[in-house]
Amino acid sequence: MTAVQTIHTMAAAARAALSDLAAAPTAQKAAAITAAAAAIRARAGDLLAANAADVTDARTAGISAALIDRLALDAGRVQAIAAGLDTVAALPDPVGESIRTWTQPNGLAFERVRVPLGVIGIIYESRPGVTADAAALCLMAGNACLLRGGSEAGRSNAVLLQCVAAGLASAGLPAAAVQLVPAGDRALVGAMLAAQGLIDVIIPRGGKGLVARVAAEARVPVLAHLDGINHVYVDASADRATAVAITVNSKLRRTAVCGAMETLLIDRAAPAGLQHAVIAALVDGGCEVRGDPDVLGLDARIGPAGDQDWNTEYLDAIASAALVDGVEGAIAHIARHGSSHTDAIVAEDPGVAERFLAAVDSAIVLWNASTQFADGGEFGFGAEIGIATGRLHARGPVGLEGLTTYKTLVRGTGQVRA
Repeated sequence: MTAVQTIHTMAAAARAALSDLAAAPTAQKAAAITAAAAAIRARAGDLLAANAADVTDARTAGISAALIDRLALDAGRVQAIAAGLDTVAALPDPVGESIRTWTQPNGLAFERVRVPLGVIGIIYESRPGVTADAAALCLMAGNACLLRGGSEAGRSNAVLLQCVAAGLASAGLPAAAVQLVPAGDRALVGAMLAAQGLIDVIIPRGGKGLVARVAAEARVPVLAHLDGINHVYVDASADRATAVAITVNSKLRRTAVCGAMETLLIDRAAPAGLQHAVIAALVDGGCEVRGDPDVLGLDARIGPAGDQDWNTEYLDAIASAALVDGVEGAIAHIARHGSSHTDAIVAEDPGVAERFLAAVDSAIVLWNASTQFADGGEFGFGAEIGIATGRLHARGPVGLEGLTTYKTLVRGTGQVRA
């Protein structure tokens, strides 16, 4: 069977499952997700063994430390995956929600209600947890999904799909609602991207190479997740302890996540002690800092930044740093170099902070909080499909609501149009 035939067969089965999903009550969908979470807990040992084999092969293949961090599971991460599914199962069901009602002078009554997107294709790399999160979110929002994870996580994803399949079976929902596209054959990705009329939306989660391929080849609408070139701006009004804590957490809590800070901007008018403290805390924490000429004088351990550094998502313990002329300088720098993902300001002056919040056009903009809160779980969504950085349909962490669209119901009493 060719790649196109494989995807067409899988997508057709997924589309056939949509009618069962549309008719499924909230309790049935929640039961499937809860049962999947229980299966993950019961098979934690199998999952960890599969993941250890994946990590070993990835290291042998020379995969980067950042991708290894995304790939690797431990007991805590497995429990977090299961807990995330339980959280999704307990969320309000968006399907059928009434968004707006209105009546026209002619007596026609209009109601806009949420409906599933349909069949969703999700293409992702490294993170096996995406398999469980995506399955749960798509299912709760009434969508069927085709999951195409990277070959580096093949064993882990297979175990997770088995757990999801067990949950679907226990709740009486069709197995075709969640399918795992075989990894390793790049032609299958191309077939997914070209499957107009069979797949309704493609969601890519991965590096620049994957995103570039999706942008070039997709004939299906795309809900895009681009680079996380994220900034923290420390204003002259910032509290020193707060600025140090937020900056260090934003960069070093987990360097390989898309919400990690990549560039630190400091107000040129900030007290010298504040400037030194923030930079020193990063370096002391094990971060390589690459600075502009003004920053180089703050700490002898800083190296010079090149032009490419301001546009780089390191996903590692590396950060670029620059002094800027106040909040307007920070806004201008972010507009030139940001990726519309996540940016934060540390400031005690509310006027400055509100100016930053209003002017920075990113999916997530924070005041006095770490950029590492760029996560669907932290938003109360239970999990996320990804963080959308575009301007159509959804922005920021995409949870249940972002996996729905709407239709308009019109109720009349015999009206005809003149």
